[in-house]
Amino acid sequence: MRYITIALAKGRLAKTTLAMFEQIGITCEEMKDKDSRKLIFVNEELKLKFFLAKAPDVPTYVEYGAADIGVVGKDTILEEGRRLFEVLDLGFGKCKMCVAGPKSANDLLQHHDLIRVATKYPNIAKDYFYNKKHQTVEIIKLNGSIELAPIVGLAEVIVDIVETGSTLRENGLDVLEEICPLSARMVVNQVSMKMENERITKLITDLRGLL
Repeated sequence: MRYITIALAKGRLAKTTLAMFEQIGITCEEMKDKDSRKLIFVNEELKLKFFLAKAPDVPTYVEYGAADIGVVGKDTILEEGRRLFEVLDLGFGKCKMCVAGPKSANDLLQHHDLIRVATKYPNIAKDYFYNKKHQTVEIIKLNGSIELAPIVGLAEVIVDIVETGSTLRENGLDVLEEICPLSARMVVNQVSMKMENERITKLITDLRGLL
């Protein structure tokens, strides 16, 4: 029996996923050791391997088969655009991808003006404005606090993840349009789904029962 490898996005997402796995009898004691310098964690009994990766890398590991299964946010799946199966919405880490900006920017969105859009998610922004709204925009990729862009005049609006909207409100910005709901998703490599169908399907079924 070969190992099934699971890639988890580092941080809160990995912690919540492991807690869910424990509820269906999948544990990995090695991962609980805060001081461990290991990169790969193994459950010999269940023939499972786990590793933590930066969120944007998880779909890449899964597409290329370095991981059979991945758990990552829907925002990352959309932005990375990798070939994989999205099999389960795990229902946590809920938030929304939105277009936000000052209220005055609403007119620019309605009238399809040529505007600048700042975002960490250029592919999602491009898809939304070009393919859904048919509005030509200039997309500016940023890595830090996106909310800053409209305030300093770099862009008219931003595309970003919104959980509660409090950061936006504190900076005089509003959600102007909702692009899509987001949450943690389980993804599977296309070949692994065929080769290890029984074991992977059981894992999905057990998790679905929990949800």
